[in-house]
Amino acid sequence: REREMDMEFNELKEAIDQVKLVDAHAHNIVALDSSFPFIGSFSEASGDALSLAHHSLSFKRNLREIAKLYGTEVTLEAIEKHRQTSGLHSFTSKCFEEARISALLIDDGLKLDKKHDIEWHRDFVPFVGRVLRIETLAEQILDEESPDASPWTLDSFTKAFVERLNSYPFLFIWFIGLDIDTHVSKQVAENGLVEVLQAGKPVRIGNKGLIDYILTRSLEVAERCDLPLQIHTGFGDRDLDLRLSNPLHLRTLLEDERFARCRIVLLHASYPFSKEASYLSSVYPQVYLDFGLAVPKLSVHGMVSSVKELLDLAPTKKVMFSTDGYASPETYYLGAKKAREVIFLVLRDACASGDLSLMEAIDAAKDIFSRNAIAFYKLHLDTNTSSPQSRISPKSQMKEPDVQGDTSSFVRIIWVDTSGQQRCRAVHAQRFNRSVKKNGIGLTHASMGMPSFTDGPAEESKLTGVGEIRLVPDLSTKRTIPWTKQESMVLADMLLKPGEAWEYCPRETLRRVTKVLKDEFDLVMNAGFENEFYLLKNVVREGKEEYVPFDFGPYCSSSSYDAASPIFHEIVPALESLNITVEQFHAESGKGQFEISLGHTVSSLAADNLVYTREAIRSVARKHGLLATFVPKYDLCDIGSGSHVHLSLWKNGENVFPASDKSSAHGMSSIGQEFMAGVLFHLPSILAVIAPLPNSYDRIQPNTWSGAFQCWGKENREAALRTASPPGAPDGLVTNFEIKSCDGSSNPHLSLAVIMAAGIDGLRRHLQLPDPIDTNPADVAATLKRLPESLSEAVEALEKDEALHELLGQKLLVAITGVRKAEVEYYSKNPDACKQLIHRY
Repeated sequence: REREMDMEFNELKEAIDQVKLVDAHAHNIVALDSSFPFIGSFSEASGDALSLAHHSLSFKRNLREIAKLYGTEVTLEAIEKHRQTSGLHSFTSKCFEEARISALLIDDGLKLDKKHDIEWHRDFVPFVGRVLRIETLAEQILDEESPDASPWTLDSFTKAFVERLNSYPFLFIWFIGLDIDTHVSKQVAENGLVEVLQAGKPVRIGNKGLIDYILTRSLEVAERCDLPLQIHTGFGDRDLDLRLSNPLHLRTLLEDERFARCRIVLLHASYPFSKEASYLSSVYPQVYLDFGLAVPKLSVHGMVSSVKELLDLAPTKKVMFSTDGYASPETYYLGAKKAREVIFLVLRDACASGDLSLMEAIDAAKDIFSRNAIAFYKLHLDTNTSSPQSRISPKSQMKEPDVQGDTSSFVRIIWVDTSGQQRCRAVHAQRFNRSVKKNGIGLTHASMGMPSFTDGPAEESKLTGVGEIRLVPDLSTKRTIPWTKQESMVLADMLLKPGEAWEYCPRETLRRVTKVLKDEFDLVMNAGFENEFYLLKNVVREGKEEYVPFDFGPYCSSSSYDAASPIFHEIVPALESLNITVEQFHAESGKGQFEISLGHTVSSLAADNLVYTREAIRSVARKHGLLATFVPKYDLCDIGSGSHVHLSLWKNGENVFPASDKSSAHGMSSIGQEFMAGVLFHLPSILAVIAPLPNSYDRIQPNTWSGAFQCWGKENREAALRTASPPGAPDGLVTNFEIKSCDGSSNPHLSLAVIMAAGIDGLRRHLQLPDPIDTNPADVAATLKRLPESLSEAVEALEKDEALHELLGQKLLVAITGVRKAEVEYYSKNPDACKQLIHRY
């Protein structure tokens, strides 16, 4: 009967075998000469108990699995000999190839002898991120000297602890007990700190009052920064009292209104409290489950039973996979292999008993193994819509904030202002590591009120030289600059104080609007930019210097590309070293004009990538004695440069912009149509952000592929919005849409924020698209509304747009419109000044 059922559910088995796994919790692999015994990878026991581990059911089974993988005899000695003769890199590669793990989150706080750092693991998995142990961080801080060299107090420790947490763009993990008092008094915590410090160093935090206090502060940071928190429950740590690892102890925490929006994962299937975990997940929206360690450490019956208990009440959307692999790569292989087998058995039985249909079971398997984790941990995807299996993109690897090994001499701290100009401050690497990476650098309020023609604030921006914010590096964006090799660069957030964003911060604005889209509609917007730019060379004519085009070839000219190929041979590898995907590049229609198209990814990363792309193009061109400019209209007689952006909507790792079948009139889902209808409706207002210069409107003209009319069309490159069905997409289905009016003088974070805000309004009001335009809009101009023909018209539209004011923030909109009005006034009086824009954009 088992064989008959396996054949009956072969489609389910194939789907489970093919899916690439997101391993959401694991630990470091150790060197071959580590003192950690290989047999310890098969058991949680230690000491004398470990000597009997080989008599457990799971050990015998796992030993056979590893022997079969390596082709050795089924003995521990034979396997260990194979490991020594093959070498760690070789058999690690084999284990991960067989496991088919595409993303890995590592808790590197587990004390293991000679463990490899996180970077080492990236040789085997495309995406590797770090999990920060809260209690380890607290102990490290208390082992250090306090900032003023005086004894630690609760206030000084709290300040240092919260600042350090804020500097880690990762998820957190908690391992010390579950019976937490979230209302612990400061006096109790202060007494606990004194007790811990009196015990001497190295510090070990065992006082319950201090423990409760530390977790409460961590929850506050996690809630404020929207960072997930993994909590150790059930078995898996010999130092814990298993009686206090029952997740029911968390009910007080879960019912605390302060933490109602926290996102919490209960690790290890909470075994042997799997039923209790299932119950909590079913009644508390913030609770998710992870069955790592229970699979593969239990017997087959135990694994199946535990996972079934998790699914008794918990939604399949809230159950996630991990290996809890540690020390040896074999633990990763076993965790992945047995998880596929166990999930198949559980879902097969669910189908046989009538709980699930076959298609529902297949969908649940994909959720459990990848999509739930991708959505929960907000991992960035390779958005190849033609692939049936979403995978994690290598370009979005989480970078470590530890820069001790950084050999840079200087670090550039980069931000983009309201007028779209990219600016930076540089500091010595030693100073950056010592203080700037935590505390940032001071920046005047006026910095976000500066127009393109002067380095002083526009009066109507309401920003002045009075007041200062902190420009704080986002360490996840820190990169070695590939064209210098001697410097690093990092993008910065604008904060009033640690943990409190300035309302004018572009990156925070995009995050805030992104959160609205996620919270209200469970959607993520992906974006991909096309970068058009001119390459100019400096010549002297009649004793005067001027810039002229680098080349004069036509659109997609092979000779123009050939002339520029030495530059592209530096730009493209530089971008790839920054983990930015380049899809294609070619000569454009203008004289000396080229285009580089980037792969699309989640909006925040797409905007960050665009900032670095512009930096790379300008810098490499400068090395070749050329000026690269993204100015919208360099030569009024030539074609303009845009920064067309392609947009799509994603849910749980899948593109939901296409219709589910061919019955849709336009090939789009209702969600896609409403979102795009919102963008089309607000497009006159949006232009004030995505086309921010008077010069931008010299580009947005009929018959220039720039979208001069307020309309949309299917594969219509003259329409302001173009729906696209790229190769590989099902016939007639739309995977994304393109906005033609955006240009290279825009702030990418503000641009995506305003576009997303417009789409949110479309979803809220269920706006509908008009009929598409299937001809050149200029030919039917009498029936269409012309988009703003000047920046002043666009600003007027933005000022009246209440929906965008609500979502973007009133003060930020005042600053934007104030800067734009200054642009209008200045260039109307000084029309020739626009020629100098090539040096700013």
